[in-house]
Amino acid sequence: MQTILENLIFSLNATIPVFLMMVFGWYIQKIKLLDDHTTTKINQFVFKALLPALLFMDLSTADFRTVWDSKFVLFCFFATLVSIAIALVFSLFHNNKVERGEIVQASYRSSAAILGIAFVNNIYGEATMAALMIVGTVPLYNVAAVITLSLTAPKQAETESKKALALRTARDVITNPIILGILVGLLWSILQIPQPVILSKSISYLGNMATPLSLIALGASFRLGSAKGKGRVTLGIAGIKLVLFCAIFLPIAIWLGFRSEKLIAILVMLGSATTGSCFVMARNMRHEGVITSCAVMTTTLLSAFTLTAWLFVLKTCGYL
Repeated sequence: MQTILENLIFSLNATIPVFLMMVFGWYIQKIKLLDDHTTTKINQFVFKALLPALLFMDLSTADFRTVWDSKFVLFCFFATLVSIAIALVFSLFHNNKVERGEIVQASYRSSAAILGIAFVNNIYGEATMAALMIVGTVPLYNVAAVITLSLTAPKQAETESKKALALRTARDVITNPIILGILVGLLWSILQIPQPVILSKSISYLGNMATPLSLIALGASFRLGSAKGKGRVTLGIAGIKLVLFCAIFLPIAIWLGFRSEKLIAILVMLGSATTGSCFVMARNMRHEGVITSCAVMTTTLLSAFTLTAWLFVLKTCGYL
């Protein structure tokens, strides 16, 4: 009984601080300390500056030969690829073909960068394995999202040639700030470039802001009223995103020998909430974004309970 209680406390200590920061963000938006424009700018600042700084900070000081794990990165890649295929099959049951692209993206695309780093940092104090998970997933996230949203776009959006689509997809992946932060950090580690104290302290100031500020901005973006009217498809997305993927791939990850920090990173990759950047991408590609916003809101709310439950199960079974 004592062990079960200890495991529950461990799980709550990992999840509750993360979601309290999101609740705080929602609250300060409700009392008008943050508006939509400011929240959007904070999200951009976190994505383009703070998260890359955090990833660079963790990777540039690590031993690359010790950190790199090809099996782990490949598992993350192929698990994501199969997840996309499952999401695609699920979308085919939806009658509105234009909305299928939104369903696919919202079903597979996790808050890998924000929540992944937050959870791993909260439990282990560093985000090295979360960074490697991002290497295996984020490029595929972007490519699959651009392709599915383009193929299902409303007619007025179907003016882009295949060549232009391919070039834009490649540009989005290559210029992704998260990927750039990881690549520069890994290169710095491989070349064993020394870090002056001035540089390391400046980067650490930026990196340490990333997690709390990103969670506050995510909470401030939450709009409960937007989740009405798309209940059935939204709950279907939430079930796939928060339960099904974990039920399929966590046993495989455990069988392959992944434990502790790696298993936490995989859990977040599979079972965290749909990322808010899905809505931005859907709107930019001329989709309405209603299903996407509903999925972001619903999965963010429910993941507070499902992630705690998955952590409790993994801890109780002795895998963390």
